[in-house]
Amino acid sequence: VQLQAFGGGLVQAGGSLRLSCTASGGTFRTHSMGWFRQPPGKGREFVAHISSTFGTRYSDSVKGRFTISRDNAANKVYLQMNSLKPEDTAIYYCRAAPGGGIYGGDEYWGRGTLVTVSS
Repeated sequence: VQLQAFGGGLVQAGGSLRLSCTASGGTFRTHSMGWFRQPPGKGREFVAHISSTFGTRYSDSVKGRFTISRDNAANKVYLQMNSLKPEDTAIYYCRAAPGGGIYGGDEYWGRGTLVTVSS
């Protein structure tokens, strides 16, 4: 499975961005998909997850502001980010898990896309 994320950039606080991730290889519709992020100087952290049955989960820090969705026909997963805050600044990574689950197991990662939120 290969993943490529797009959509990062510079935005002012309060603004919005939409990240997309295109997957190739594997059977996308059966994969759990997720977004993680790595803020400057910190470790990678969970952001959002969507299962093969479209169930979603979010970290407390983004709940109510971010929305994850998927388009199985296009092999894409999206992260709509609204009301962005400077603390959302990070490299955002797309993750695919053919076996399901939010952490661990058989997983694949994209290269990441940088989101910078200015105050």
